[in-house]
Amino acid sequence: MLFDLTRYSPADFKHETRQLLTLAIPMMLGQIATVAIGVVDTAMSGAAGKDDLTAVALGSSVFSTLFITFMGIMAALNPIIAQQHGAGGTHEVGETGRQGVWFGLLLGILGMAVLFALIIPLQNYLDMSAHIKTMFARYLGIVALGLPAALIYRALHAYASSLNKPQPIMWINWAALLLNIPLNYLFIFGAAGTADLAERFQAAPALIAWLRQLPVPALGGVGAGVATTIVFWFGTFALALYLAKSRDLRRFGFTQRFSRPNWRTQKNIATLGWAIGLSYFLEASLFTFIVWLIADLGENHVAAQQIVLSLSSVIYMIPQAIGSAATVRIGYAIGRKQFARARYISGVAIVCGWILGACTLVALLVFRLPLAKIYTQDAAVLALAASLIVFAGVFQVFDFTQCIASYALRGYKITRVPMIIHAVAFWCLGLVLGYILAHAAHMGIYGFWTALIISLASAATALVWYLEQRSRLAKHDRKA
Repeated sequence: MLFDLTRYSPADFKHETRQLLTLAIPMMLGQIATVAIGVVDTAMSGAAGKDDLTAVALGSSVFSTLFITFMGIMAALNPIIAQQHGAGGTHEVGETGRQGVWFGLLLGILGMAVLFALIIPLQNYLDMSAHIKTMFARYLGIVALGLPAALIYRALHAYASSLNKPQPIMWINWAALLLNIPLNYLFIFGAAGTADLAERFQAAPALIAWLRQLPVPALGGVGAGVATTIVFWFGTFALALYLAKSRDLRRFGFTQRFSRPNWRTQKNIATLGWAIGLSYFLEASLFTFIVWLIADLGENHVAAQQIVLSLSSVIYMIPQAIGSAATVRIGYAIGRKQFARARYISGVAIVCGWILGACTLVALLVFRLPLAKIYTQDAAVLALAASLIVFAGVFQVFDFTQCIASYALRGYKITRVPMIIHAVAFWCLGLVLGYILAHAAHMGIYGFWTALIISLASAATALVWYLEQRSRLAKHDRKA
């Protein structure tokens, strides 16, 4: 039986599922809040106008590609810290956490420089109105300032979650989301627009008068970038404060000591993380390239694609949370030399993914039109987005599977083979086949989504097979 699932009792399956979900649910809720910030940016930018939505869609696609790639590199901290924790390495856990912060800061500064360098070339490439190009450049330049904070936050996130402390992350992420909404309104619609909203809700006259006096102009879609950058820095300082004050984590000495960058540790993180980051890049850039390749189909196609991608990014938090929990649980079991248990955890996580993926498919098919209406009331964009959500529903089943399998392999510190699988699946079957179907077969945007489904199905099959083989070998190594 796959992953030796039948060798364990139903009670064991229930117990391990509970352990995974106890860790995954706070992660998922926290991640949903984080991605919801992007959803809020998209929805509120769309309310400001189609040009604003298009500019934010293009800018966020570039930023997200780089951020997700670097976030993947930072994900190397999870199996490292989880295995150190399982092996009882108290001092090592704290030191790795501090080195992770340095790594995030340095990577964030590098990423910020890359984004600044890309602005003018991408602006020149765009065949759109000068207004959209200007908003795109301003949005990308502003969110770049938040990248160092975002990557330091990922280091702190990895440290806390690997030590079974996902709840504070969840609360901080939701606080950031709640902060992002009023900030978005303030910077997108300006102080005057925010005051008008407060007046419609019959807010206190003193508040309305104070808002009207604020020297904040209506920035349109660019304002979403300002709000997001502020929120990035808020989350980083809030999580750092929690880790400094937590009594439960004090024994690891994370904030009780100061460490300069240890280049050997930095190299170890990078060595494990580069393949994860490249896997993230291959998937994220696939969607980015598709957005840019369909730009010549018109603004309606770009807007509809952004709506479906924004919705899919929220849904992706479900398998990502299950996968992250599996990474921690598997890494901890390996640290304790419990290889058979690690294999079983892998199987339980995959089964959970299948069940949740099927439920997501049904939900998207039933509620596709109401979900699309969250983002826009434009009839043409709405109809196109609703039709694409059908493809996205099928896509999710395979995406859940491949995501959880790749995260489970990270628990074993296996990252290079998943990266190769992602490269072949995403770029050969996803992008190249998608381009052929879209243009040679005249399927348009639907050709890209058909290819995406094929690519994810292929990746899911290969990754589950490889996880099954490697987890079996690990168990045999234990017996030896």
